[in-house]
Amino acid sequence: MNKTVFITGSTSGIGEACAYRFASAGARLILNGRDVEKLENLKRVIFDCYGSEIMLLPFDVRDTAAVKSAICGLPLPWRDIDILINNAGLVIGVDREYEGDLAEWDIVIDTNIKGLLNITRMVVPRMVERQTGHIINIGSVAGDAAYAGGSVYCATKAAVKALSDGLRIDLVDTPLRVTNIKPGLVETHFSITRFRGDKASADAVYRGLKPLSGADVAETVFFAASAPEHIQIAEVLIMPTSQATATVVHKKINT
Repeated sequence: MNKTVFITGSTSGIGEACAYRFASAGARLILNGRDVEKLENLKRVIFDCYGSEIMLLPFDVRDTAAVKSAICGLPLPWRDIDILINNAGLVIGVDREYEGDLAEWDIVIDTNIKGLLNITRMVVPRMVERQTGHIINIGSVAGDAAYAGGSVYCATKAAVKALSDGLRIDLVDTPLRVTNIKPGLVETHFSITRFRGDKASADAVYRGLKPLSGADVAETVFFAASAPEHIQIAEVLIMPTSQATATVVHKKINT
């Protein structure tokens, strides 16, 4: 794959797995994250494994000025981004909507919605100019219906679906493609953040079932990106076999 792939939130979970998957296929990578040390470690390991060309862009996707500065400052050979993976996202807390923390909600909303818009706004115009490109947004089964303790997060992932659909409409007269990948239960650091660092509570979410891994989702992302150019995989809902909806899950309990 002789393409340049830009991945936000690449230092853990689905983003990190996507970095490895695309590197294994020969892609050049632009990796974004907030933790410089983690980015540098990731770059070193991927280079050692695959010899990949990698550009690091350490910034917070919520910071519009930083996003503009970093993307506009890309060296000329790196400006032609072929695949954008809007992966950066999070949830904090499992509070009821009338009891949640407003400051935490700001972080979730600004990362999951405004962060995605910041990156999209800065990357897609160049794709339109070149008449080539693929935008892959990491949504969630949570965007299909609200569930207890997750209304704000569900709302942000519903927004990701709407933004993906809207962008696809806006680009219908171009060769660009837009894909919304909607994972169900994926065992990553995501749940630890949701439970504010309580690993025991995070682990309990997956006990009794085999959840998806970041690599499982990355394989689906790669599949969508590898489809022939006349095929647009608009949306993919990927869940463990033992999950039917965001809230209907079968767990095997040891007795």
